[in-house]
Amino acid sequence: MKIKIIILIVSLSAYSGVSKSQIEVPEVYKGIQVSENNELFIKIGERKIFENKTKSLYKISDFVNAWKNDKNGLQFNSENGFINGTMYVGLIHFSDSKYPHPVYFKRSRTITKGKTFIPIKDFFKGHYDMVGWEKSGRGAFGYRILDTEGRIIYNGTVGFVLDNEEFKVDTTIIEGPFINLINENSVTISYKTNYDVFSEITINKKTFKSDNKEFNHELQIADLKPDTKYEYVLKYGSNTQKYSFKTAHKSGIRKPFVFAYASDSRGGNGGGERDIYGHNGYIVKKIMAYAAKEKVAFMQYTGDLIDGYSVDREDIDLQYANFKNTISPFARYFPVYATMGNHEALICEFIDSIGKKRFSVDKFPFETESAEKAFADNFVNPVNGPKSEDGAYYDIDANKTNFPPYEENVFSYSYDNVGVIVLNSNYFYSPITQYVPVVSGNIHGYIMDNQMKWLENTLEKFEKDKNIDHVFVTVHTPFFPNGGHVRDDMYYGGDNSFRPYIAGKAVDKGIIERRDQMLELIVNKNKKVAAILTGDEHNYCKLKLTPELNIYPEKYSLQKIKLSRTIYQINNGAAGAPYYAKENPPWTENVSGFTTQNAIVLFYVDDKKISMKVFNPDTLELVDELELR
Repeated sequence: MKIKIIILIVSLSAYSGVSKSQIEVPEVYKGIQVSENNELFIKIGERKIFENKTKSLYKISDFVNAWKNDKNGLQFNSENGFINGTMYVGLIHFSDSKYPHPVYFKRSRTITKGKTFIPIKDFFKGHYDMVGWEKSGRGAFGYRILDTEGRIIYNGTVGFVLDNEEFKVDTTIIEGPFINLINENSVTISYKTNYDVFSEITINKKTFKSDNKEFNHELQIADLKPDTKYEYVLKYGSNTQKYSFKTAHKSGIRKPFVFAYASDSRGGNGGGERDIYGHNGYIVKKIMAYAAKEKVAFMQYTGDLIDGYSVDREDIDLQYANFKNTISPFARYFPVYATMGNHEALICEFIDSIGKKRFSVDKFPFETESAEKAFADNFVNPVNGPKSEDGAYYDIDANKTNFPPYEENVFSYSYDNVGVIVLNSNYFYSPITQYVPVVSGNIHGYIMDNQMKWLENTLEKFEKDKNIDHVFVTVHTPFFPNGGHVRDDMYYGGDNSFRPYIAGKAVDKGIIERRDQMLELIVNKNKKVAAILTGDEHNYCKLKLTPELNIYPEKYSLQKIKLSRTIYQINNGAAGAPYYAKENPPWTENVSGFTTQNAIVLFYVDDKKISMKVFNPDTLELVDELELR
């Protein structure tokens, strides 16, 4: 588990923008106090260890809001004078490719103290004008910003118009568009613009308009037909873009389709696009392109999208923006359902420089500042999950909100005869496991009680649904780790003592007991679950989980579960994060296909049958295959 420390600048602003009179430590934590100066601290002996309130060196507005008009091009004039390095630019031909990307020009520009200039008249004229801006008077280019060490900080887009012999910044889509929440009769299309504007989408001569001027747009398109391809024209300002999507099959019609699975795309090693400020853009682009080639109905992406472990909301938003900008050319045609892993952590952190200790908890106030809230603000997912852990037996006060929201990070969805249940095993997450008993919070890999109850109810719902034949349960942490996380995940080296703490008190069930309770629901009580899809370990492998397989450490004295049938755990944490090699847990004899190659898993659903193929999206090699059902 990598905890990333970004170059930071000390901020003297109030805690997360919250006024002094409003700071309140949730009662579910232990040992976190507020000083007379309204600063958070943990007391170690007689010393006070104060919160790390540093700010990221960069934020999205440093780039998006930096563009200014000029008679010969566009000025990049950021208020952030710490931006130094290089900018590459390239025109984007939106009608020349189904998946438009910038084609970078042969010359770059140096950024000094947040400033540079893009001479459109010089760079993109004549035989370099591939988009025809000289005739139309408008165009757009992608820009890539590298710091002085050559690390890519941000990939963005800016539109321009030539008006009265001056180049002006045009209304631009800076994120998206994205296809979301697709079903038989509707879809939600989301995108962000650089200005607050009205926007509209036209489908089949019917126009859906935004109600207000805004920069964060979500338009729901209704009254569609199942299994139908629709072209949509997105209008923003005086610009248009044209793409398409296909609605879901009618529930239970049992027509063939394919969907993709991956996780763990946080920054990799090797430089360049393998580390685009938070994620491995090189492999993510390859995975998305391969999914598009296979004409997937949807893609499931289960955690560790980014490096995360941020103490500043601006930092994690920038990382999410880079990830979304990488998937955008493809995700404007099919939905990507994403959820949280441990690296989506947004934390309050306390660093003891003398004792060399680090304490961290999920950022609060939970409803506005938590990792869960930041994730929900950046993605569009179903909202049919549980509310929170409020009301569980370990809740402190029934009249208060004591836990983060589950909204858009725990949910379910279906497509034709397949149901997907998406869990969050890093909810209310306190990253430093050894200090969870000290400060409280949830450990890595543990599914808490209200989420468990929701899982039980959702499995039962799918079990009773005659249109659903197959169910997939996906969670970031493996039930059975095999390489890189045998020391934690849902096993902790065989030590059941690990568990969440609430207000300094341990919950009743340990990690292995909770794993077994989940297996009882998924395997023994429900017959439709075809596989458990996991990540966290940066490799691909499959585990054939049979009733005879040993899943316990030696001298395990608690009650053991007896599985009633065979099921597979499919682990694909190979979407670009640094690799983990194979280990030897008790169940290793049933592990097969293990590889540290980058991988995309494809499930081909055909009525009652499911076949699986795994490809390396970089080399296009077939890595593994399985007749799942």
